[in-house]
Amino acid sequence: MTSHDLRAQLASLTTEAFRPELAEIDRLPTLDIARLMNGEDAGVPAAVARQLPRIAAAVDATAERMGRGGRLVYAGAGTAGRLGVLDASECPPTFNTDPDQVVGLIAGGPAAMVTSVEGAEDSAELARRDLDALKLTPDDTVVGVSASGRTPYAVGAVEHARSLGALTVGLACNEHSALAAAAEHGIEVVVGPELITGSTRLKAGTAQKLVLNMLSTITMIRLGKTYGNLMVDVRASNDKLRARSHRIVSLATGADDPEIEKALTETGGEVKQAILVLLAGIDGPTATRLLEQSDGHLRAALEHARH
Repeated sequence: MTSHDLRAQLASLTTEAFRPELAEIDRLPTLDIARLMNGEDAGVPAAVARQLPRIAAAVDATAERMGRGGRLVYAGAGTAGRLGVLDASECPPTFNTDPDQVVGLIAGGPAAMVTSVEGAEDSAELARRDLDALKLTPDDTVVGVSASGRTPYAVGAVEHARSLGALTVGLACNEHSALAAAAEHGIEVVVGPELITGSTRLKAGTAQKLVLNMLSTITMIRLGKTYGNLMVDVRASNDKLRARSHRIVSLATGADDPEIEKALTETGGEVKQAILVLLAGIDGPTATRLLEQSDGHLRAALEHARH
């Protein structure tokens, strides 16, 4: 693609549109700029709301595959890639997932988290190589993330993943995007032109963060990683999380502190098992066995324990 073609393509994108009414923004008082920015952000959740049926369909398809042992893989460049890496990195401490269960790929590799890697986003071949290193299977889900919906790395990732039989999701912030068209599940959250022309780390980035939160969180709910709205699969890796584990067991069971400490000690700090021990009146090994038989779903394990 020539530089003229690329300029023409960018000029046609909603996310890149110039807003003449904001041409004097740098002359406004700081509070007025903050108010403008806040007003812009207020429209993002409504744009996400218009895509909820598509998001829900993508979640159900992803959860079905992850329930068979598949992985959730995000692929993007720049801000979109960083948001994917962020979401993936927060799944192990929140949901006790294996570090390779939710994976964030960013064009240019880990260095691109803090530095722009020249040309990486323009390479569909780089995306293919990054995915091939993961040895994708049909149980895996690949989510391409790109504000423009045209980034070659994200589009290339989705096209390659789909050719290998993996589930594919395309998350973009422009209508009629190549990324959504390439994916089985296209999600286009159209937030409109940015306050600063083309700075898609703003509204587009916020929209992507909200959707990625939904994709991972609701998938984990479907996989039994929560009990109600409690993070029962939390990994107690520091003092704060150990205190949170105690509190979660308390909220789920209503047991007193000594009982909770005894149950957590007996189950090696595993919150789900401790809750099962307290609510079903069973020992730690039995709780572990029932959870294994229930594929980690605490409600199902409780049902089995009570019958």
